[in-house]
Amino acid sequence: MSNSDARSAVVAAVASSQDSLVANTRRLIAAASPNPPGDVTAAAAVAADLLARIPGARVRRYETAPGIVNLVAVVDSGRPGRRLCFNGHLDTFPIGEDLGWTVPPLGGDLRDGRLYGRGVSDMKGGIAASLLAVRALGCRADAWAGQIVITLAGDEENMGSLGSRWLLEQVPEARADVMLSGDVGSPRVIRFGEKGLVWVDIEASGTPAHGAHVHKGINAIDRLRGALDQLKSLEDIPVAAPDTVTRAITAAQAVSEELSGKGESDTLQRVTVNIGVIEGGVSPNLVPSLARAKADIRIPVGVSSTDVENGLKRRLGSLSGVTWRIVNRYEPSFTPPEHEIVRRTATAAAEILGSSPVTNMRVGASDARVYRMFGIPSVVFGCTPFNMGAADEHVLLDELLAVAQVHALTAFDFLSAGTD
Repeated sequence: MSNSDARSAVVAAVASSQDSLVANTRRLIAAASPNPPGDVTAAAAVAADLLARIPGARVRRYETAPGIVNLVAVVDSGRPGRRLCFNGHLDTFPIGEDLGWTVPPLGGDLRDGRLYGRGVSDMKGGIAASLLAVRALGCRADAWAGQIVITLAGDEENMGSLGSRWLLEQVPEARADVMLSGDVGSPRVIRFGEKGLVWVDIEASGTPAHGAHVHKGINAIDRLRGALDQLKSLEDIPVAAPDTVTRAITAAQAVSEELSGKGESDTLQRVTVNIGVIEGGVSPNLVPSLARAKADIRIPVGVSSTDVENGLKRRLGSLSGVTWRIVNRYEPSFTPPEHEIVRRTATAAAEILGSSPVTNMRVGASDARVYRMFGIPSVVFGCTPFNMGAADEHVLLDELLAVAQVHALTAFDFLSAGTD
């Protein structure tokens, strides 16, 4: 069979396997894996069974903490070549039974072309799509060279220190030349990068007094208010992004904002500060002696977490009674939009969908950022999420099947390059 015929056979095998795709996604949905508490044992058992059904797959299991199970599988073509990784995470948002679901949250109901269930978009549907793609590729291993690795992480919602990051640090087989993820997104947008993050805790102290005798006290909330005003001014930090990233964001704006909301392009290109928690005081007639706040700072390509830290030092360091600390951080990251894995994903998507997707950054995080930390070019290509984290989470079945086809075609083209 020629390379062209094998390529067509792989795509056809995926296209004809919709029933299997739905069944496998339902199995993953039914195996609850909410985080917190973060126990993915049941979901990992289902995933391990699905991996074992892929021709030639070697599967390894790594439990990095009680209930946090990671899986690594390798499919070898038997010929030397490149390595491509499919990555996913098994944990989901809390099930939220009290949110008003109209379908069973773990039932995997299929209605009017929509597949429902907690975690179906984030990202059990994406995992099922990748596994279907790899199964089709495994059946045609004579047509490509190198290896396919599948990494399924048990910890992503908590930043991945016991999931993908642990695997990349501890398991050499988890690494690859490129990575493709089916995490949430849209078939119309290939996501090649993500903003960075700094979480900061701020505390202000004061002197207690009766609320009628403010001259005898120092109001900790007033001090905190001043600190938070300074914190918000971090949004003025100048950004020096590479032209290739800026051009991609601009070119993607019309399509991407239709899906992700007007203003996404602006948000992708500047520092944003979200003050998510404020605590302080015990009674309206007492001058508070302590106040606290927690903030989420997102940083675009062109700004580093060190820039943010230095900004915090300048703005908060001289404020009386105010202390602060960074509790989490990671850098913005991107794979150049012209990189081969981005181009091949775009070409495959155009072929399957009949129209060309745009390429863009994403405002939220995924494990693609972890792979980029280890120098592995990575893209995210997944289903559009509907009601993610809310009641009646679902994906469109047509999109789910298209994602599986694009994953298969992208991997085939990447691994078969030069084998003719």
